[in-house]
Amino acid sequence: MPGWLVRILKRIHELAAEGRYRLTYKAQWEAASLGFAPEDVQDILGCLGTSDSAGRVASRTTGESMHVFKPCVGGQVLYVKLIVRDGCVVVSFHEDEGGGDEEDE
Repeated sequence: MPGWLVRILKRIHELAAEGRYRLTYKAQWEAASLGFAPEDVQDILGCLGTSDSAGRVASRTTGESMHVFKPCVGGQVLYVKLIVRDGCVVVSFHEDEGGGDEEDE
């Protein structure tokens, strides 16, 4: 397991517990379409584990690392992509469609 993963998960958990996260408009719409309220997303972020990690990709726009997770929630596998800054920015939050990486927003 890569060392960065443990560090980033700790930071994500801290930010979620403090409520220091936000969803892009796209991620808000995606979460709502799956029936998840922002508080549900907060709980999911707080429970992400190493086994949920699907790696990281570089944003073509900013060059920042975007962390990808695929947790199983309520019997469905989700695709969660986020950036950690001063807070946590959730970029994508939808059902995993089993494809490759989606283009960054």
